Amino acid sequence: MTMGSNAGGRRRPPTIHDVAREAGVSRGTVSRVLNGGHYVSPAAQEAVNDAIRRTGYVVNRHARSLITGRSDSVGFLLTEPQERFFEDPNFNVLLSGCTQALAGYDIPLLLMLAGTKDERRRITRYISAGHVDGVLLVSSHSGDRVAEELREAGVPLVQCGKPMGPGSKVSYVAADDRDGARDMVQHLLSRGRRRIGMVSGPLDTPGGVDRLAGYQEVLTEAGIEVDERLIVSGDYSRASGEAGAERLLAQAPDIDALFVASDLMAQGALAALHRAGRRVPEDVSVGGFDDSVAAMEATPALTTIHQPYDRISAEMVRLLLAQIGGEDPAAVILPTELVRREST
Repeated sequence: MTMGSNAGGRRRPPTIHDVAREAGVSRGTVSRVLNGGHYVSPAAQEAVNDAIRRTGYVVNRHARSLITGRSDSVGFLLTEPQERFFEDPNFNVLLSGCTQALAGYDIPLLLMLAGTKDERRRITRYISAGHVDGVLLVSSHSGDRVAEELREAGVPLVQCGKPMGPGSKVSYVAADDRDGARDMVQHLLSRGRRRIGMVSGPLDTPGGVDRLAGYQEVLTEAGIEVDERLIVSGDYSRASGEAGAERLLAQAPDIDALFVASDLMAQGALAALHRAGRRVPEDVSVGGFDDSVAAMEATPALTTIHQPYDRISAEMVRLLLAQIGGEDPAAVILPTELVRREST
C-alpha cells in the first residue's frame, strides 16, 4: 500500500484511516483494537494487527493518552543522590533489565533521580499528576514516605527490596538477603575463620537489616559470641567500605575474615586491607554481596552472593503491569547463590 505525500514530496506517516482501509474495517474498530481490543471479534483483531504491520503504523501515544487517561510510560525512581547512580553498578543493571522487560510491551521507561527531600517532593507531585502509569521504586530508606504517598495517591508501584514499615501494602520484589548472608558466613566458617567482621549496609534499608541479621544468626548458631566491635555499617559506597574496614582493623586487629554487604564496599575494604599489609585470603578472607561487575574487577576476585537481577527486573515489571491492569499488589522473594572466587 502506498501512502500519500505532502507538498514537499516527503512520504507521510500512515494514519489510523490507512490501517482501517487496509484491514477492511471501520476506524472505530481500529481504535478499539488499539485501546485493548474490547468488543472486537478475533477475525477483526487479526485483520487490524496485520494491517498495522503492513502499513508500518505507529501509535500516537499522546493522542491515545487523551482517550485512555494513560501515559503509556513507566517511571524508574531511584531515591539516592545522583552520584550513587553512576558509582553503583547494581542500579544500572536493574535499569537495563527493567528497560528490556518493558520493551516487549513497547512501553518506555523514564529514569527519575530523587536524592533529597525537595527532589522527592517534586517527583512525587509529578508522578501523582499522572505523567507515568506506574513506578518501579529502587532504594527506599525507612522514614522515606515516597512509597506510601504514591500508594495513597493511587499510583501503581513496585519496590525493589522489602518495605521497611510494618503492615505496608506496597508490592515488592526482593532477593533473600538474610539467607544469602547466612550462606556467606557459613562459607567463611567452613574456611576455618572465627573472628569474622562485618561491614553492613545502611540499617535504615531492608537489605542492610536482613544481611546483618543473617550474619548474627549464623555466628550464634555456631556458638560464637556476636562481638559488636566486629560490626560497622556503611552506605554501599566504595569509600564507606574502605572506612569501615579501617575502623574494624583498629577495633579488632585480630580479624581473620570480613563479610562486606556489597561488592562495591568490598572493593574499598580490599584497599584498606592491602594498605595495612594484610594478605587476602591468606590473612583475611573477604566475602561480598551482589555478584556485580565490582566483584570481578576486584583483586583478588571476590567470593560473593549472587543476586538474580535479571529475574528481579522481570518480576518487578510483571507485577507493575499487573497492577496497572487492575490486579492487587503482590510480593516475590527470589533465592540467592554463593559464588566462590579467590578472595576466600
